Amino acid sequence: MLRIHIFLFLSCCFLACTGRKLQTESPQAGKLQITFDNVVGNRDLILGTEFYTNTLNQTFKVANFNYYVSNIKLQRADGTEHVVLQDSSYFLVRESNASSQTAALNQVPFGEYTGLTFILGVDSLRNTMDIAKRTGVLDPATGGQGHYWTWNSGYIFMRLEGNSPQSTGTAGLIQYHVGGFGGYSTPIDNNIKKISLSFGTQKAVVQANKKTSIQLRADALKIITGIYTIDFATLPNVMGGDDAKKVAENASKIFEFVGITNGL
Repeated sequence: MLRIHIFLFLSCCFLACTGRKLQTESPQAGKLQITFDNVVGNRDLILGTEFYTNTLNQTFKVANFNYYVSNIKLQRADGTEHVVLQDSSYFLVRESNASSQTAALNQVPFGEYTGLTFILGVDSLRNTMDIAKRTGVLDPATGGQGHYWTWNSGYIFMRLEGNSPQSTGTAGLIQYHVGGFGGYSTPIDNNIKKISLSFGTQKAVVQANKKTSIQLRADALKIITGIYTIDFATLPNVMGGDDAKKVAENASKIFEFVGITNGL
């Protein structure tokens, strides 16, 4: 009888330990990437040489087109979502740097995904963190160089720069910089924008030993024509205020889902 009791006790301990192990094990995970194709209307974006035309028939060239993408979440058909670890969810997409136009996500649980959301910009919590916790593309001195307002202690979320013959700015420059996360102790504008994109009838399938690619398009033309029409003659330079709110609203419309390639 004693042996039976001992056997039952050890069996229960084994099952309890096994149960705890199963509960704490991470789900199987794979790789997924999001690519950003920057365009101007129905044309490819080429820096410095190509002329484009806005809805006011004003011509312009683009010198820089950059934006932060952060806080990525992937949606499943059942309504649940996978939240990418925040420290691995900040990307600065630069048209001048091809490698920056791919956001590589690792440790994505196996399964099928039907959409995604992300922030255009940098969330308020990360904006206010100690600088030691803002590394990589968030480091103002290195990865995020040129995308941080020291006078405003915040990131430039989106940056469109170029020149136009119709601009009244210095040397015909056009500059549209959007930031603003609500502020520290003094309230400022909050231009953080949440982007939600459905994959329609397509699904991003994450599986073992395969890499899935989600292709998105970002239309720089919509920065100046998305909701509000920006006139280079009267508004060649935007850094803040009510005009920045309008440009931020325009910027929230630049993204479009293009397609998915499964099993790379």
